[in-house]
Amino acid sequence: MKPSWFAVILAVLSTELLTSHCSTIKSPRFRGRVQQERKNIRPNIILVLTDDQDVELGSMQVMNKTRRIMENGGASFINAFVTTPMCCPSRSSMLTGKYVHNHNIYTNNENCSSPSWQATHEPRTFAVYLNNTGYRTAFFGKYLNEYNGSYIPPGWREWVGLVKNSRFYNYTISRNGNKEKHGFDYAKDYFTDLITNESINYFRMSKRIYPHRPIMMVISHAAPHGPEDSAPQFSELYPNASQHITPSYNYAPNMDKHWIMQYTGPMLPIHMEFTNVLQRKRLQTLMSVDDSMERLHQMLAEMGELENTYIIYTADHGYHIGQFGLVKGKSMPYDFDIRVPFFIRGPSVEPGSVVPQIVLNIDLAPTILDIAGLDTPPDMDGKSVLKLLDLERPGNRFRTNKKTKIWRDTFLVERGKFLRKKEESSKNTQQSNQLPKYERVKELCQQARYQTACEQPGQKWQCTEDASGKLRIHKCKVSSDILAIRKRTRSIHSRGYSGKDKDCNCGDADYRNSRAQRKNQRQFLRNPNVQKYKPRFVHTRQTRSLSVEFEGEIYDINLEEEELQVLKTRSITKRHNAENEEEAEETARAAHDTMVADGTDAIGQPSSVRVTHKCFILPNDTIHCERELYQSARAWKDHKAYIDKEIEALQDKIKNLREVRGHLKRRKPDECDCSKQSYYNKEKGVRAQEKLKSHLHPFKEAAQEVDGKLQLFKENRRRKKERKGKRRQKKGDECSLPGLTCFTHDNNHWQTAPFWNLGSFCACTSSNNNTYWCLRTVNDTHNFLFCEFATGFLEYFDMNTDPYQLTNTVHTVERGILNQLHIQLMELRSCQGYKQCNPRPKGLETGNKDGGSYDPHRGQLWDGWEG
Repeated sequence: MKPSWFAVILAVLSTELLTSHCSTIKSPRFRGRVQQERKNIRPNIILVLTDDQDVELGSMQVMNKTRRIMENGGASFINAFVTTPMCCPSRSSMLTGKYVHNHNIYTNNENCSSPSWQATHEPRTFAVYLNNTGYRTAFFGKYLNEYNGSYIPPGWREWVGLVKNSRFYNYTISRNGNKEKHGFDYAKDYFTDLITNESINYFRMSKRIYPHRPIMMVISHAAPHGPEDSAPQFSELYPNASQHITPSYNYAPNMDKHWIMQYTGPMLPIHMEFTNVLQRKRLQTLMSVDDSMERLHQMLAEMGELENTYIIYTADHGYHIGQFGLVKGKSMPYDFDIRVPFFIRGPSVEPGSVVPQIVLNIDLAPTILDIAGLDTPPDMDGKSVLKLLDLERPGNRFRTNKKTKIWRDTFLVERGKFLRKKEESSKNTQQSNQLPKYERVKELCQQARYQTACEQPGQKWQCTEDASGKLRIHKCKVSSDILAIRKRTRSIHSRGYSGKDKDCNCGDADYRNSRAQRKNQRQFLRNPNVQKYKPRFVHTRQTRSLSVEFEGEIYDINLEEEELQVLKTRSITKRHNAENEEEAEETARAAHDTMVADGTDAIGQPSSVRVTHKCFILPNDTIHCERELYQSARAWKDHKAYIDKEIEALQDKIKNLREVRGHLKRRKPDECDCSKQSYYNKEKGVRAQEKLKSHLHPFKEAAQEVDGKLQLFKENRRRKKERKGKRRQKKGDECSLPGLTCFTHDNNHWQTAPFWNLGSFCACTSSNNNTYWCLRTVNDTHNFLFCEFATGFLEYFDMNTDPYQLTNTVHTVERGILNQLHIQLMELRSCQGYKQCNPRPKGLETGNKDGGSYDPHRGQLWDGWEG
């Protein structure tokens, strides 16, 4: 019996050993998201972001280290796009996970890093959510174009943010709220290397102090954005770079596309040479980013954190160099501007995998939250892309009949401000008043101004209840006595006794002399026989003395003496009190001594101008400072820092004063010129308008208010356009053209090799009316772009037959299909939240077209929002 029991025990042990051995050699595809010994530690997250990096022009072809780390070692998303091809709007969408129409950052200037952004959307970025759940968050690099460095955005524990737009040298960073200036020394100041070193040092330090705390870092590079200054060791690479010469290169003019494409003709030889040099310099700047990725990967491997870290690599938008004759730029809805590189590597991400589904910049925030184990907030428009990576879960590890992934195949591309039109405003007003009449009356009668029986001053309407219990709105009826009192009051006001400061005091506007009376009056004034008034006494004696106020004191000056003499001074507040004369004399003597010490005459021109408490400008235009500043390096440095702070404070104050001045110019009251005929007509028109408004039904007041705002908006736009035209004429700027966005390039633009020495030129890259909303669809059957421009122009490109968008084929699309695309586009333009902003084909779950209507143009008909 004993041997049999011993055999059973050996069999059980051998089975356990075999099971454990099989579990150790199983495919890495079936590993859990985190290693067994690190399951209680959440993964680290590193987002690497580049600025203006394209896909269509071959920028990734030269980044061999990055492709080896991210493409071979992770997942490649071959259909990655941005929803707005502009820096600040796209970056704001990355931070918030929202479309532009939901965070209202439309351009690189309009509302970019503004107070409204800081108050409304910045507190809801992915950094805030992760910071609140224990992640150590850090940001290094470019943030937003108009970020001024005066504050640390919420959610970031470590902050090294670039002030304003991309630079490689001579920039300022905000290091945890303190501004730090950098110069032109490559070893200390090159921006790409600086933020790489800072991020690596922070990761090492944080893991040394807090080994079990996860880290989320953003490394936001300036490359390959202008001014395209490369590191010295890369300045001779790629002399024959030609990846930017695609089939759409210099394909111009394009009379079938929107206005700026029709306006832009073929490039000149100097423009074409510029595009070649620009492509070369852009690739050179990306070499430093390539080295940065390698250093980051090596650091994670050395610290043993590589298998527990998700790395995401992408760009804020694409770029074009010579496409369709546009010398350089972005902001177009075509693939070269909206396609971006997008890679993810990390735990359980299959190396070398390719994901064909559409991913967007608004998916970054939900994805980062999902990696951290957080749910996507309902106000975010994007979705986590982790479900596209086949990350294995214990519940579905051995399932063979997997469900088809439900994912978007269409998204919105939008650029520019929403144009407020009168028709749309009227339509919105009508839609808000679509309730039945009795409901509208009931809602209106809840307002306090309609509830009293014509007792409030100026009340025109009142709510009453009839015999049947229904609410009615009636116009207030005023008795004859009250009318008489109001008439007398108006007559008093018309004679100039009005208490309103904003009204013009021109007497009774209704009373004017007749034409005959005015003619007789002119003849009387021209009559030479009429004796004119002559004063009896004429003061011809010169003034002997003068009283001058200076710093709260009154000085009596004797003008007959050769030199000005300061006599007895008296305080302004106590100049009539005789008992304080002695105190006033002492004050005057002290003031005189102070002025002599400062080297300044109290009455005449100062002998020197006191700029700071230690420096003066002398009458001979030379500057003199205290001796300490010339002898002590520390005193010199402290005083220079003090001057820099004063300059920044004054610059901020000047900016605020300019805004106030512009506000005052826009709100300038009308000047009263009672002698002009137009004044009487204007006042009469105002009276008629007020009378008409007083008789207006409350239902129509809202529509009239909307029309008034529209007129004010148009007037402000007209004045702004006039001011821009005057500034252009004053500067003599020949490159700036009305309605176009142009730039000038010269020999001084690039400060690092290779240099530009072919002289200056002008080129226009975009236009003011380049506002559009587009549908971009990619699925198994269709690949197209449909755009509606603010001017009413339509564009349609079928990328299956025309991958470079050379020909606009909107005229070949049936009218019914265009209407369907328009309806879908309008719904996406107003979507909010991921449930509305991610349309999907109906019948996808059933796998056949019987589950929904079928559209031969698009495969399966889009039918509603994802629930």
